[in-house]
Amino acid sequence: MATTTAHDTSFGTAGKTNGKLANVLTWTVQGLLSALFLFAGAMKFIMPAEEMTKNSPLPLAFLYFIGVCEFLGGLGLVLPGALKIKRGLTPVAAIGLTIIMAGATVISFKMGPAAALFPFVAGALAAIVAYRRWRWLSE
Repeated sequence: MATTTAHDTSFGTAGKTNGKLANVLTWTVQGLLSALFLFAGAMKFIMPAEEMTKNSPLPLAFLYFIGVCEFLGGLGLVLPGALKIKRGLTPVAAIGLTIIMAGATVISFKMGPAAALFPFVAGALAAIVAYRRWRWLSE
């Protein structure tokens, strides 16, 4: 006969509590990443072109493309789940943002390892959201 302990999360209500906590944490990360990418994407259209290309090896048109992708990805992180419409778009958006952040990490690393830390963490968090929301693809 199996017994459960206070630390056993596979039986009873403890597993449900941990599942709810994980869901709340995932939604929190989604919201924070959404705000980050909405801001970053919008700034690529608000900031003067000369200032944006001053320290970047990338052409302006590509930066605008990245801005559109970031803005739409930021929307895709929260709107499908919040509206419960086409929720499978959330992991797709998270994967796309992970790819963008992988490129940003490589480009930032040329300025030094410390500069690459922020895009690396943002990309890793986006990958975690993609993993946690992967089951939404089958809905």
